Amino acid sequence: MQRKLLLCLAATAALAACKQEAPVPAASAPAPAPAPAHTFAGGINAADFGELVKTLASDEFEGRAPGSNGEELTVNYIRDQMQRIGLQPGNGDSWFQEVPMTETTANPATVLKIQQGQASRDLVFGTDMVIGTRSGQPEIKIDNSELVFVGYGVDAPEQNWNDYTGQDWKGKTVVMFVNDPGFHTDDATLFDGKRMTYYGRWTYKFEEAARKGAAAALIVHDSAGASYGWDVVKNSWGGAQYDLPAAEDSQPRLQAQGWLSAEAARKLFADAGLDLDKAYKDASKRGFKPAPLNASLSLDLKSTIAQKKSRNVVGVLPGSKRADEAVLYMAHWDHLGKHEGEEGDNIYNGAVDNATGVAGILEVADAMAHQQTPPERSVVFLAVTLEESGLLGSQYYVNHPTFPLDKIAGVINIDAMSVNGRARDLTVTGFGSSELEDLLKPLAAKQGRTLHAETSVQSGFYFRSDHFNFAKAGVPALYADGGEDLIDGGVEAGKRAAEAYGKDRYHGPKDEYDPATWKLDGIVEDLELLYGVGQQLAGGDAWPNWYQGNPFKANRDAMMKNKDSKAAK
Repeated sequence: MQRKLLLCLAATAALAACKQEAPVPAASAPAPAPAPAHTFAGGINAADFGELVKTLASDEFEGRAPGSNGEELTVNYIRDQMQRIGLQPGNGDSWFQEVPMTETTANPATVLKIQQGQASRDLVFGTDMVIGTRSGQPEIKIDNSELVFVGYGVDAPEQNWNDYTGQDWKGKTVVMFVNDPGFHTDDATLFDGKRMTYYGRWTYKFEEAARKGAAAALIVHDSAGASYGWDVVKNSWGGAQYDLPAAEDSQPRLQAQGWLSAEAARKLFADAGLDLDKAYKDASKRGFKPAPLNASLSLDLKSTIAQKKSRNVVGVLPGSKRADEAVLYMAHWDHLGKHEGEEGDNIYNGAVDNATGVAGILEVADAMAHQQTPPERSVVFLAVTLEESGLLGSQYYVNHPTFPLDKIAGVINIDAMSVNGRARDLTVTGFGSSELEDLLKPLAAKQGRTLHAETSVQSGFYFRSDHFNFAKAGVPALYADGGEDLIDGGVEAGKRAAEAYGKDRYHGPKDEYDPATWKLDGIVEDLELLYGVGQQLAGGDAWPNWYQGNPFKANRDAMMKNKDSKAAK
């Protein structure tokens, strides 16, 4: 900015020198005064929220990619805001928690060579497929790996379902569908029907393929099953990819993993004498058996590998009575960065996803720090990195918590807040999960709002945000924001807005802050509700649990039993 100002002044001086003979005007209009810097009012309000999002989602922050200059600007800005609010460093005497990461950038000229009988063809990166490795190796070579279709790639004993039955998978490449067996048939008796379980997530599918000993795995993309289009896959898997080092993640890893476009998959199946549409039906029936694709895959994948570090940002408001116990608010600060070489706008600003969440936890922190009665429990405000790379920043925090997990009463996650205005309802992703909803429901009722599950249960949003790592460890977690029944336009308007965001802006360069169209009054109401939940939890001595029947309840019960045993000694 300063350089630009100096250039302008120099140009003005040169222009004046060229016109020295011209008459000097008697008077000139004063230059407009520069706009004053934003003054934060404190608490939860739309103006402060908008200022935070505008800064975090600005082009200057370059899309907030981990390990980039954008990270440096981002984490320092969040730290500065936490200091302004009056929080204290939340990781000992540091505001930061270093997260080790392996950065892997696949060569975009990589091709997958498919051999079927006497015919061979190359699948092109970005058009036909995307591919990468989590191995940490700069070169992966796979020669003539047998391709086998494994349905949905699920081994779920409690569902009496195993797509991997009857074969040795060492060295093979498995091809599978995204989502669950019940999705495409809308069969409520299969898994959870339309509602995605963790078996439907691509992360699980790659993990399971690795556990089975496969060399590589490819997921067939379909927009309905994945809940996003091919462009999202291409944008998300293009450029640098990140993982925790193997020392932080003991699970086996594939040599290569990626996605096939629907068109590429259809041809692969057809050349094997199979019909893709029929394969969806067959894979959704109990007793499905893996099917050979009569093809082999060869790959020479070269990647640039770098060992780097990213940072979680941690601030804490110490409790007045039980400072060793905590309530934790969280949001991820990272997005997809700047895509060098792309034409046009190549900065993926991530305004909704997730500058809104970071601004949200800072606004709640401001309200919590200035409430009349200080919280009795400590309140942690955690901005995590590497969410877009598989929830890695939150995974690292759960592995290395600044408060023991059995001392965390509950987690409130804010991710991609609705900018569509006030609503008559509130979406609770994973509705019916934990007793944190018992705190939320009466607060929502005071606003005249009702709670309900996400409409797109097939999207598996519960498994796609950072609270999930806490949930797996047993800590009750709430993920709620936005409504679908808008005050202005009703349910239809809410659906149109959600669909437009998913189609036009999600994980793309158009996810930018737009003060002309964003309606922040609904966000203020949502934040007041989430603040209210944390205020009650931090001001009392309750230990919420998961509802009966929830798969995470056993971990919480064991955690609290051990906690009580230690306290009794």
